[in-house]
Amino acid sequence: MATKKVQRRTRIKLQIRNKISGSEAKPRLSVFRSNKQIEAQLIDDVNGKTLAYVSSAKLDAKGSKSELSKLVGQKVAEEAKSKGIESVVFDRNGYLYHGRVKALADAARESGLQF
Repeated sequence: MATKKVQRRTRIKLQIRNKISGSEAKPRLSVFRSNKQIEAQLIDDVNGKTLAYVSSAKLDAKGSKSELSKLVGQKVAEEAKSKGIESVVFDRNGYLYHGRVKALADAARESGLQF
């Protein structure tokens, strides 16, 4: 069962990555979700550089996983604003758009990022 889930997510991830790409002006906001943590990166695919990285493991906050996801979304939006980035391309990385992934995206939008 687990391999089917991983294969499904990998297939969806590759389909998404064929359609979207980030640039320096409009980077890709990539989300990685594990059972305990959530991470967000702003990636410039043209130059192959990570412009910003925020992880719930590095935050000194307590709360539920959804609350930590909201904090990660706010922090990544702050990092983007400090680097002069206002719009991004959202990459859900094969995960369903609900729960923690949606919480991160909504918090980033509320903090000023456009996607």
